[in-house]
Amino acid sequence: MPLAVCATPIGNLEDVTLRVLEELRSADVVLCEDTRHTRVLLDRHAISARLLSYHEHNEAARTAEVLARLEQGERVALVSDAGLPGISDPGTRLVGAALEVGLPVTVLPGPSAVETALVASGFVADRYQFVGFLPRGPKALSSLWQELAHWDHPVVAFESPRRLPATLRSLAEADAERSVAVCRELTKKFEEVVRGSAAEVATRFADPPKGEITLVVAGGERAMRGTDADAAVAAVAELVAAGLPRRRAADVVARLTGTSRNELYRRTL
Repeated sequence: MPLAVCATPIGNLEDVTLRVLEELRSADVVLCEDTRHTRVLLDRHAISARLLSYHEHNEAARTAEVLARLEQGERVALVSDAGLPGISDPGTRLVGAALEVGLPVTVLPGPSAVETALVASGFVADRYQFVGFLPRGPKALSSLWQELAHWDHPVVAFESPRRLPATLRSLAEADAERSVAVCRELTKKFEEVVRGSAAEVATRFADPPKGEITLVVAGGERAMRGTDADAAVAAVAELVAAGLPRRRAADVVARLTGTSRNELYRRTL
C-alpha cells in the first residue's frame, strides 16, 4: 500500500476533503504531530483510527519503523497539525525515504495556509515565493528585506505571533511603504486579514496578537515602462474621474500592477 500524505484543515474542521476522510478511515495507522490535536479532527468526523506520533523530535527513528510497516503492506496515512505535511511540517524525511526504497507515495491535497493567505492578501501574481518561517535575528531579517527589495512577486511566510511586532518593525525600517498583509487565524471564527503599508501594519500590531499568523509581503515596485505605464496611468485617471481621491487611486492601481504608486501619482497630477 502507498504512503498517503493527507492535507488537513488549517482551522475549520469542515474543510477536510472526502478523500482524506476515507483514507483516515481505512488506515492501519495515522502518523500525526500531536495525537491530541488529530484526535479532535477524527472525533469530529466519527473516525476511529490508531494514532502514532510523528514529529521533529522522533522523525528519524519513526521513519525506519514506518518504512517497515509499509513494506509489510500496512496502510499508513501521514498528517500534520494543519495543512500539508512536509510544508514547514514533519514529513519530508519520510516521503523521501519511501521513494528512495521504491515504496509508492500518494498525496491527497487540501487546505493550505500559504495559498489561502496569498489570495486573501490581494497580492496574487503570476508567481510567488514561500520562504517558510522567517529568520529570528534582526540581521537575518534585514538581509531578507534587502533581498526582497529586488523581487517583483509576493512572498508568503509563517511567523509566530510573539515575534510579529518586531518583524513588522524591521520591515517598516527597511521599506515603510512596502504593502503587506497579516493573515491571522485563517478559516477560524476570529479570522482577520490586515492590509496596508509596512509602517501602518507595524503600528496596528505594536503588541503580539493571538493565533496563527501567515504574512504576505507584496512584490517590490517596478519602474513603469511603455504601454504598461500608459495603461496604469489611464486607470488612475479613470478612478479619479469616478470620484476616488488621486492618492487612493494610485495606491489601488499600484497594488494591482506592481508599479510605483508615487510615480503613478506624479504622472497623473
